[in-house]
Amino acid sequence: MSETRVQGGGTQEPRAASGSGAGKPRLPLGWLTGIATVALGLVVLVEAINIALYDPWTDEVFLFSLVGVLADVKIGTLSVLMFGSLLVLLAFGLPLAFVTGSLGAVFMVLVGDEAMLNIIPTRIFPLMTNYQLSAIPLFIFMASMLEKAGLIDEMFEVVYKWMGGFHGGLAAATIIASTVLAAMVGVIGAAVVTMGIIALPAMLKRNYDPKIAMGSIMAGGTLGILIPPSILAIIYAVVAQQSVGELYVGSVLPGLLLSGMYIAYIAIRCAIDPKKGPALPVAERASFGEKLRLLRRMLAPIILVVLVLGVIFSGAATPVEAAAIGSFGAMVVAALHGRLTWLSLRDATIGTMKATAMVLWIIFGATVFVGFYILRGGQDFVTDLIMGMGLDPYGVLILMNIILVFLGMFLDWVGILLLAVPIFIPIIQALTFDGVMGLPGVSPEDLMLWFGVIYLVNMQMSFLSPPFGYALFYLRGVAPKEIPTSSIFKASLAFLALQVVGLAVIILFPEIALWLPRLVYGP
Repeated sequence: MSETRVQGGGTQEPRAASGSGAGKPRLPLGWLTGIATVALGLVVLVEAINIALYDPWTDEVFLFSLVGVLADVKIGTLSVLMFGSLLVLLAFGLPLAFVTGSLGAVFMVLVGDEAMLNIIPTRIFPLMTNYQLSAIPLFIFMASMLEKAGLIDEMFEVVYKWMGGFHGGLAAATIIASTVLAAMVGVIGAAVVTMGIIALPAMLKRNYDPKIAMGSIMAGGTLGILIPPSILAIIYAVVAQQSVGELYVGSVLPGLLLSGMYIAYIAIRCAIDPKKGPALPVAERASFGEKLRLLRRMLAPIILVVLVLGVIFSGAATPVEAAAIGSFGAMVVAALHGRLTWLSLRDATIGTMKATAMVLWIIFGATVFVGFYILRGGQDFVTDLIMGMGLDPYGVLILMNIILVFLGMFLDWVGILLLAVPIFIPIIQALTFDGVMGLPGVSPEDLMLWFGVIYLVNMQMSFLSPPFGYALFYLRGVAPKEIPTSSIFKASLAFLALQVVGLAVIILFPEIALWLPRLVYGP
């Protein structure tokens, strides 16, 4: 989500230096933005006068009118104009939540007329009344409540004590804690920031290789995109009209696979060179009895996670009902730990409102933008463009993944989903995946579930991809200032390569994503 400044906890722009240069704009960007705003305001004013005072069925207008000026533009040119405008406005720092919807409305008028704006309520209303989206604020509140209650700190301390005696144990503990945290949070911002605040100083203090320390935090944090209860999975299921429960179940094994790959990589690197991940001194290690006592702190949160996911996987409750159980359970867990206060409850509620509002605004804006683009023939244009390249089904799938990674460098994860997935899904549904190198293929009824899991794994890659991956900047916000940004970028590369391998494994062996849903829900 677009929460970097909120979750970064104090990552603010530097103040202007005192002196003769203070207060002067460093770039003409501010002036350009101001001029563009005034020009746009004048255009809106003229068009408002035209709508209010002039008959739309005549050619008489006040000064000028831009209505319908792009009516004869071909879809290829329109694609460049729409997505080019989107990138330019995002480069100016405008929020995706409002840019997409505004551009959608503007191009509706430029291509058609004001009557075409009726598309907006027809696109938004079905989402506003979609029952499954109710799970988003509930899961966000569950995560916020557990975080505000300080239970995430306790969880890392427990894993830290258990794993610290091994070479690379603190980095492995970070991955394990992030995996458990992913099952509580569902988004990556809180996981990366929290682990960056807690785990990074602990590892650097004990002379861990900074690349392993920072890479484990960023890679572990991205697991929140994949492991249920992922917020992204809920939105994908709504857009693709798939079962949230099946997508959750299908994401479990891929999530554990990637988590295991991270831990294995850390263990191998530290076994080859123990100096990269020194074990805790004997004096700092916890006894076995102390470790068992520490586990009691984790009992209530783990029971809550197992309960929430258990009722989903068993079919005893829908994801929305499970989210409600989790929200109430998070307050109970906080109370059992003596952390349920009015302050923590207020902060969790306000944080939930902000995060939910941002997600929903992005959903509304992007669905208007993409809905209009598809209506103008954008779906057929992209399909012909991709299919005309002569690639086989797996080549098309690889191309889509490359496009998603590229978009992930610039756009919010919700925006990527709403912009790309509605266009990609019909293309995937028209293809047949029979397997490669004699390996099993994917049946048509399992195709969208498999693609959904691939998409979620891909989004982890986009969060970790330099130069604009969100996880990189989440960590930049809490990492010590003496660590250069280039070091953070380099730390992500090895784990990004592991994600590429994990994605390839899931593509080649689709049963990793399909076996558990088939076991739980039947063929």
